[in-house]
Amino acid sequence: MKKGIIIISFLALGYCLGNAQSAIGAYGISQPDLKGTARFMGMAGAFGALGGDLSSISQNPAGIGVYRSGDIGFTLDLDVQNSNTLNEGMKFGMDQTKFYLNNIGAVLTLRLPSKSVPNLNFGFTYNKGASFNRVFGGNINTLRNSMSNYIAGVANSNEVTEGDVSWSEGIDPYNPGAGYYAAPWITILGYDSYLITPEQDPNSGVTNWYGLWDNDSMTGNNTSGSASYMMREKGAVNEFNIAFGGNIANVLYWGMNFDIINLNYTLSSVWGESLNNALVPASGNSFVRTSADWNLNSVYSINGTGFNYQLGFIFKPVQAFRLGFAFHTPTWYNLNEQFGGFVNYNYGGIESGSVSANDGIPGYTSYNFRTPWKIIASAAGVLGSNFIISFDYEWANYGKMKFSEPYYYDGYDWGYDPWSPWSSNSYLDYITMDDPYGYENLDIATYYKSTNTFRVGAEFKPISNLSIRAGYSYVSSPVKQAVKDNQEIIYTSGLTPSYRFDNSTNYVTCGLGYRYSHIYVDLAYVYKHLGSTYHAYTPDPADLSQPSPQSKVSLSNNQIVLSMGYRF
Repeated sequence: MKKGIIIISFLALGYCLGNAQSAIGAYGISQPDLKGTARFMGMAGAFGALGGDLSSISQNPAGIGVYRSGDIGFTLDLDVQNSNTLNEGMKFGMDQTKFYLNNIGAVLTLRLPSKSVPNLNFGFTYNKGASFNRVFGGNINTLRNSMSNYIAGVANSNEVTEGDVSWSEGIDPYNPGAGYYAAPWITILGYDSYLITPEQDPNSGVTNWYGLWDNDSMTGNNTSGSASYMMREKGAVNEFNIAFGGNIANVLYWGMNFDIINLNYTLSSVWGESLNNALVPASGNSFVRTSADWNLNSVYSINGTGFNYQLGFIFKPVQAFRLGFAFHTPTWYNLNEQFGGFVNYNYGGIESGSVSANDGIPGYTSYNFRTPWKIIASAAGVLGSNFIISFDYEWANYGKMKFSEPYYYDGYDWGYDPWSPWSSNSYLDYITMDDPYGYENLDIATYYKSTNTFRVGAEFKPISNLSIRAGYSYVSSPVKQAVKDNQEIIYTSGLTPSYRFDNSTNYVTCGLGYRYSHIYVDLAYVYKHLGSTYHAYTPDPADLSQPSPQSKVSLSNNQIVLSMGYRF
């Protein structure tokens, strides 16, 4: 074997990359979005101190206490999505259009014969909390290395032997059973599709794995090539809200909301390479230089249910000024995860075919997951009956997301005392032995940080039954700077080495509202822009001279939102 072959030396890759949940998947299902009624979205969601809207119930539940009459309505959303990727000065764009039911619900008011407590209100709503529908792809015309070498690095760091990834004595490497080593699925699939090749050192007995990419510094006989990729996300967070609240002397409004959450998320990805002068295994122990065309197709999906609780207050000391405060507990999910994939390959006519992981049977696991807490503080000014301006600030710490076993929630005691004077290394050793999700939870804390969301919205009424609205919302990036700078190894889920890290998100909104008697019609336009960075696989912080392929991704949404309702 030639000494010049590049092997990406990822240390300790074995605890994730293989088969199950990861910090990347944790944020993927926790990321926020701006969804709701047209009035709510037309003011960029800055409703924490206002209320009186069906969507405000799931933001600050005290908004239900503002109602003085019943309300029933629904919201439709036409979403035109556009993605652009940029790599080496080359742009690639994709579009898709989706149609959603954003919101439907009703509020009922019970009037009481009391000036201190004039009414109690009850609300039942469905709200689309987030949409995951995105598609983007692109080309990388000049590769510096191959994903096959990355897969070889996974095998090397896990000390995988050829026996661990091949059928021997009837042992299925994907499902070896108790007492046998379970190799990462991606190494088994890479071995079966000739992406990686083992070579055992005759002296030490250590197995070294090699990918298709080879740079021979002595002869200059180097591999070159290009790649293409596509990522398609689907799914949504669907919230079913049960809320009640009221007001005290028309000065203090209160409310609480119980959410039942349904989540579904699917990520389909394709990574393909076309290599020249690749080092491909031939008969026996020989290798040949030839072309290598291959692609990895993977699917990763999560579905399940969860619940959370929200409590909020709105204080109106005078008619012209309001303050709002709300806190959201985490959503506690019970989730099921599936993953699978296959490789198509053609190596210069020497070998060709298609191989599926685990004979096409998806891998499966279940676990509990906790999203972060959220705190929302708001202020609004109401100038007469013609003008409203509102501000929201929201804080959430995504570094505090957490995985746990499917039969235990956060109350389960692992026996670890956070106040004990243990060193960090002792803690790492401890959670390795006792907490099956300890490494994944440490990854969450390593990759992610708290986010700050700012929202401002305004409404102006030139005449009594017509409203003009506008708003702006900014959501800071949840990703730590060291991670953005490729200073951390990134662990992913299932058979999908690729991932995307978000930068800040911006919303610019406007809208119109018309009310005639008890009927209201609202229309909004929402522009959303999210910048991200796509990585084909994790960088190696020890050797950034050979960076992983990556592209800049620009995701834009143009939404037209229509709400109709009846006040009674």
